[in-house]
Amino acid sequence: MSGNIELLNTTLAATRDADRAALIAYLPAGFPTVDGGIEAVKAVIAGGADIVEIGLPHSDPVLDGPVIQTADDIALRGGVRIADVMRTVREAHEATGVPILVMTYWNPIDRYGVERFTAELAEAGGAGCILPDLPVQESALWREHADKHGLATVFVVAPSSQDARLATITAAGSGFVYAASLMGVTGTRASVGAQAQDLVGRTRATTDLPVCVGLGVSNAAQAAEVAGFADGVIVGSAFVKAMLDAPDEAAGLVAVRSLAGELAEGVRKR
Repeated sequence: MSGNIELLNTTLAATRDADRAALIAYLPAGFPTVDGGIEAVKAVIAGGADIVEIGLPHSDPVLDGPVIQTADDIALRGGVRIADVMRTVREAHEATGVPILVMTYWNPIDRYGVERFTAELAEAGGAGCILPDLPVQESALWREHADKHGLATVFVVAPSSQDARLATITAAGSGFVYAASLMGVTGTRASVGAQAQDLVGRTRATTDLPVCVGLGVSNAAQAAEVAGFADGVIVGSAFVKAMLDAPDEAAGLVAVRSLAGELAEGVRKR
């Protein structure tokens, strides 16, 4: 069965044709529970998210700040497994028709098996993977299997990436490019900063792929700012924090749906 890279491509093309950025939401699988995590994904989509990234909880994250680390810890202590990540992708996609990606570090895929992981993700209806710590020069095996199964390979670029390096990364990627707005880990910030706009401009000079910005966006005003120069606005920690701060799961679902609605309005006010 083929994955949904074409759905991802057409979704990003549709938001571009509507003269707005896409809203891309991130939530970890298994948080607060597997079932609760699936409902949270449905809630952010109901609120206005165009695309969703499902985080595969990992015990040694390099890109994630304390908010997402806390959620990952809850999911891991709850016994979340890769099968639960695939179930989350499947049920969220079947219920909404929205493109769903997995964001994961390389070690869990390497241990699970690249062919097994890509085949199962495609079968679940996944659109691809974001791989923040997989070096492009070591990605041939992954890309071979991702291409075979119709999955996007999304690489992360950072403000420190030199232009030649950007060209190498974007030539190997598909779906979109994840532009980290600043050097550091995930988390909400008071401002996104000019570094992100500069990075988007330099990245676009190397590729026709959409360039989507993550790290730091937490409210409608920031979403509107980033939507003014990027093809997509990626929000993770703000959604996770809304769930963590809620008194119970039902309130958390209301909170993330409401936040998604505010952010969706923001990307339309670019």
